[in-house]
Amino acid sequence: MVKERMRILIVGGGYVGLYTALRLQRQLKRELSSGDIEIVVVSPDPYMTYQPFLPEAAAGSISPRHVVVPLRRVLNQCKVVIGEATEINHAKRVATLTTLATAEEGSTAEQLSYDELVLAPGSISRTLPVPGLADFGIGFKTVEEAIGLRNHVIEQMDIASSTRDPAIRDAALTFVFVGGGYAGVEALGELEDMARYTARYYHNVKPEDMKWILVEASDRILPEVGEEMGRYTVTELRRRNIDVRLHTRLESCADRVAVLSDGARFPTRTVVWTAGVKPHPILAATDLPLNERGRLKCTPELSVEGVSHAWAAGDAAAVPDITASEPGKETAPNAQHAVRQARTLGDNIVRSLRGQPLEAYAHKYVGSVASLGLHKGVAHVYGRKLKGYPAWFMHRVYHLSRVPTFNRKARVLAEWTLAGLFKREIVSLGSLEHPRAEFELAAGGKAPENPKGSS
Repeated sequence: MVKERMRILIVGGGYVGLYTALRLQRQLKRELSSGDIEIVVVSPDPYMTYQPFLPEAAAGSISPRHVVVPLRRVLNQCKVVIGEATEINHAKRVATLTTLATAEEGSTAEQLSYDELVLAPGSISRTLPVPGLADFGIGFKTVEEAIGLRNHVIEQMDIASSTRDPAIRDAALTFVFVGGGYAGVEALGELEDMARYTARYYHNVKPEDMKWILVEASDRILPEVGEEMGRYTVTELRRRNIDVRLHTRLESCADRVAVLSDGARFPTRTVVWTAGVKPHPILAATDLPLNERGRLKCTPELSVEGVSHAWAAGDAAAVPDITASEPGKETAPNAQHAVRQARTLGDNIVRSLRGQPLEAYAHKYVGSVASLGLHKGVAHVYGRKLKGYPAWFMHRVYHLSRVPTFNRKARVLAEWTLAGLFKREIVSLGSLEHPRAEFELAAGGKAPENPKGSS
């Protein structure tokens, strides 16, 4: 197929990066074995995070190590580089990389040439210049943030249980979530459920002592499941004494006080920011065409518009939705499209190498599912609307079918089964965030300000 050794560079190890590499491994077995082709995957982490499971990991229903998929084990025919692309010059087919060894060596960034480029860096949290957010806000995009938030919530309950100061107790038991999309609603639902269960083991903390507040700037939450299911979700959350505030923004969280646009003020030690995402900064450091939102302009075949040998999909790509009735509509930047786009992308790269016609990506959006805690959920799939236990069950079945590798499916299913037979784990391992604190103190060093906790 090819006369010289060529390199396919995949930037990103998320949904698109992992599934594209998997597809190429299967389609190019002979070329990879003979050394005619090399696939290089550049990712800041040695694993892919299955983000729909982050809320359950935060609630303790799934072990953190089962929410991630190790890239080296799955992509055994690819070269995995742990690092980040800082600049891409596609005209010269060169990417500038920084790796874990770059700082240790004291060297400049590495230059890596390539023949085919797949840009799949995903997205980052979209933050606003809210006073105090950088100092006190907590994100919810990584497994580290999910487990850190779980530890933090249980730690706040420990603080409330042991203090005699009513102001400190009130702030510790007030949890503010900003953003009414999937991440915010599911994280809030799972953690409130977990905290309510945990409260039974505290002699002086009751579920009604805790304040859970959801702040959303628009007029509804979970727009993906439809207006009716969104209204049901608001009703369900309020029935659980969760304060849902629509048409409201976070104005400030400085000095550990959440100030909302409706004038409300809540002293709190927990502000979770899940108010959307934005394209990865690497896209702006390329010579590839971007749209007004900073995403790569792509064709229905998932190649970058007007450029040869460059491909993109997922959050980083503006892909035309050829199944939509209205012109100019793009596919939503979610996992449902990303996984399917990756398969088409991988196939099209192989077709391009073999001189075959490319296939356009077409997938009609089938709907959405969301968990609101144990045995609670909402779903809008193929026009059918479900709520409560059936929606929660569908949520688990769907995501179990989508998590990569049979190994992970089996482990997650086993954990769910054991969780149904035994009680929840309610332990906080806050010291994981400062693993050397105890030894540093014993060795005569200065102890961190908060050696055991995460606040």
